[in-house]
Amino acid sequence: MKHSPAASLRLTLTALTSAAALSIGLSATAQDVPITQPGAPGQSAKQLSADEASRIADTRYTQDDVTFMQHMIPHHFQAVTMSAMAADRTNNDEILTAAERITSTQEDEIAFMQGWLTDRGEDAPDPANGDMGMEMPMAMMQAMGMATPDELDALRASEGMDFDRMFLELMIAHHQGAVTMVDELLDQPGSAYDPALYEFTSEVTNSQTTEIERMSTILAGLSEDPRVGLSAGFRDAGEAISNMTLLAAMPKPAGFFDPANPEGLPPKIEKAEEAEEAEGEDNAGAGDEDVSEEAVEDADREGEPDAIEETQWGSRSPLLSFANTDMAFTEDKLIVGSYHGFNVYQLDDDGMPTLYSSVVCPGGQGDVSVVGDILIMSVEQTRGRVDCGLQGISEDVSEERFRGLRIFDISDLRQPVQVGLVQTCRGSHTHSVVSADENRIVVYNSGTAGVREEEELDGCIGYVPGDDRTALFRIDVVEIPLDDPSQSRIVDSPAVFADEETGRIAGLWMGGDHGEGTQDTNQTNQCHDITVFPSLNLAAGACSGNGIIFDISDPLAPTRIDAVVDEGFAYWHSATFNTDGTKVLFTDEWGGGARPRCRAHDPVDWGADAIYDIEDGKLEFRNYYKMPAPQSEEENCVAHNGSIVPVPGRDIFVQAWYQGGVSVMDFTDSENPVEIAYFDRGPINDERRVLGGYWSTYWYNGKIYGTAIVRGLDVLELEPSEYLTENEIAAAALADQGGVFNPQQQYPVSWPAEPVVARAYMDQLTRAEALSGDMATSLKEALDQAESALDAEDGNSELAGTLRSLAADVGGDSEGLAQTLQGIADRLG
Repeated sequence: MKHSPAASLRLTLTALTSAAALSIGLSATAQDVPITQPGAPGQSAKQLSADEASRIADTRYTQDDVTFMQHMIPHHFQAVTMSAMAADRTNNDEILTAAERITSTQEDEIAFMQGWLTDRGEDAPDPANGDMGMEMPMAMMQAMGMATPDELDALRASEGMDFDRMFLELMIAHHQGAVTMVDELLDQPGSAYDPALYEFTSEVTNSQTTEIERMSTILAGLSEDPRVGLSAGFRDAGEAISNMTLLAAMPKPAGFFDPANPEGLPPKIEKAEEAEEAEGEDNAGAGDEDVSEEAVEDADREGEPDAIEETQWGSRSPLLSFANTDMAFTEDKLIVGSYHGFNVYQLDDDGMPTLYSSVVCPGGQGDVSVVGDILIMSVEQTRGRVDCGLQGISEDVSEERFRGLRIFDISDLRQPVQVGLVQTCRGSHTHSVVSADENRIVVYNSGTAGVREEEELDGCIGYVPGDDRTALFRIDVVEIPLDDPSQSRIVDSPAVFADEETGRIAGLWMGGDHGEGTQDTNQTNQCHDITVFPSLNLAAGACSGNGIIFDISDPLAPTRIDAVVDEGFAYWHSATFNTDGTKVLFTDEWGGGARPRCRAHDPVDWGADAIYDIEDGKLEFRNYYKMPAPQSEEENCVAHNGSIVPVPGRDIFVQAWYQGGVSVMDFTDSENPVEIAYFDRGPINDERRVLGGYWSTYWYNGKIYGTAIVRGLDVLELEPSEYLTENEIAAAALADQGGVFNPQQQYPVSWPAEPVVARAYMDQLTRAEALSGDMATSLKEALDQAESALDAEDGNSELAGTLRSLAADVGGDSEGLAQTLQGIADRLG
């Protein structure tokens, strides 16, 4: 039936009126329904009013919010207490200014927190009147970054420079504790829902972080180390050097950097033309020094009261498309790996490099090893292509993608030819040449990236609980047949981390921290580096969450001998044996290499080296070593790659610290490592942190070569010092390390029977005050005569007898000296 418009309107109004009446009726009925709160099993139910029920569901603030405020008040009050000590104990203007600023900020925030709690009917501690609120256990106070009573007493008893240093160290930890408290609060469900509280937590994080950076700069300034405060610059940064000489600083070759952005900076955000014009109109008639109060306040908050930063930067940095990485040496050639391919350098008689050839083959990370005419290269990124193409790959699954080990024929190093590919499930981050003969090369591959799709590579299973086919928790054993490298393949992927009793493949560290105040250590599901010492049938693995030693008597079936954890290690990164394989030095890449981890307030045992002796097949911890010079917020710094400096009779290590520079360390006494030389530059840029610095620093035939991620290639040389004599340096240059150097592969080191080697041992005995004057004179005279006779190629049986007699006399003090004297005597007849 069709209704008129008026009739339709009446029907509509009637329907609406009926619906409204029904709604009112239902609402009234709902209000009369009882509200029940069931008790626990066996308890009676409870009837609630509507007000009581809604109060239970009140989420405007939580108990976590209340506890946070009640704990933060005494936390802040302690900062005020420490700051009040400054006036009577130091005349350092920077410390006094910081103390005044902290007092003002913390008192204001205490008042806010007390008001917030009081407004909500919660207890608000008043520490100024002796009310510290609830008692907190010492462990909780330390977790909050608060100073212990003993530390406060020590601070009260100090003055001058001692007070300054202690005040800053305690206050930085205190501020870091506040940031941690905020993070932990925000991790709780429903916390900081109140806008005022959320804004407060944000202000705490921002202000405390800014204060940490300010105090860290002041603390670093207390150090007298020349490496502190070096000026920034891409090519003209400030430099500091000790007991070394920089012989060459070579920029990257053409084609291996972005000409528009060689520094690797994030993009600058240009102001819109209209905004610049409007700004010009607003400032018309104003002098250059005419700055608004708001601008000055903004600059003050950034710690730059006299300047306003004009440049704005994008938040994303470019890919590491051109980053220099690891290097290998073979005879008179140096090969520098790169995310973009590799560069070959010819080394002259003095070890100075000249570019020989360049190979473009992107894919990261580009670590290289050489065995005869074969070069092996690690590829991990998903953009890597089988054909070395520059265009990358955008598809999720592609037959053109390559991740694994590339194999090149380098019989002509000017024109290397790709002759083999080994695809792997997790790519190749690093690899280790385990053994080689006339038939094959055996390589261990370490993949650290995610597992690729099985659709792309058959057999690639990711993390599926209970599925032992997973590509995680394994290393790859690769065989390269020399008669046909195209047939290279994975021959096994042993689960080297398996639990020895249960067989569970995830048998070692499963990730997480080790307790209050310890590192959050990565899970052991891969090795970053496996360094092999084939002549000892031994390998050392830096395996993410564990340090491991392996028996590699059967190169195809490595077996675990021992594994250790370290509560201060975040990521076990690399491993290096000493020259005789009785020690292992592990490095911790805390922060992944991209973060500043050598600041004045960073722990000295985090992001450091750990030195272990090997005793009866067990790793025995001895001590940590960390580069001692505080670095800035603009410098990514943490332990990375290094090598042994083969000084006879000593254990010396040269190591890259990214933008912390290169440091040379003596760990002959495992419990007391000592820095003996260094070289460092200032940050790459003074406004933005760039991932740069040294990737690797290696000793080879008397020189130290460093691959700088952004800047290029450096060559350095050790100089005689109180720590290292001219004879020791010369003896190291004579060391026979097999004519090849590959990362993660070590050979026995031997030294020729030359007088300078004997003198190196003599210098060590003299330094230790273990050589009598008469013996020193006799040795010097005999070695001088021996050097003349050897140069003239004359035999001298009488002198040989004297040297053998001297060898017998010193044998108990220095076996190395005795053997060298005996060897010289044999040469003389």
